[in-house]
Amino acid sequence: MMCCNCRYNCTLLALIAGVIAGVAAAFLLITGGLTVTPVFLAVAFAVAVVYLGVLVATVSVRRVAASCLCRTLRVVLAGILGTAAASVILLLTGVVATSVLSAILVGLLAFFFVLMIVGSACYVRCLADCED
Repeated sequence: MMCCNCRYNCTLLALIAGVIAGVAAAFLLITGGLTVTPVFLAVAFAVAVVYLGVLVATVSVRRVAASCLCRTLRVVLAGILGTAAASVILLLTGVVATSVLSAILVGLLAFFFVLMIVGSACYVRCLADCED
């Protein structure tokens, strides 16, 4: 069995961590404690694009049918696509430290980036055939 027998839902943990990171990033941007540069946004976009390619290669090589893998894969894909979209939007519009809209978009970027990273850990956990 794959990680479907585990005691807790790892994807829920990814969503909670993403929400916490998103709220913290939005708060820090609006208060001036966080500075977002175009280089950071370009790197976030590049990480999402490269990770999408790695994920496609991984899924095409290892074909395992399990519902937990599909559920985790949906979370990872949402994180990748959300990170790419939020970083492109922020690159096109620019980030203003006192703007509420910029704070919301940076919060969304942080949410999706953390969702991508923690979802990846969940995906690896499922592939490793956990038995908690």
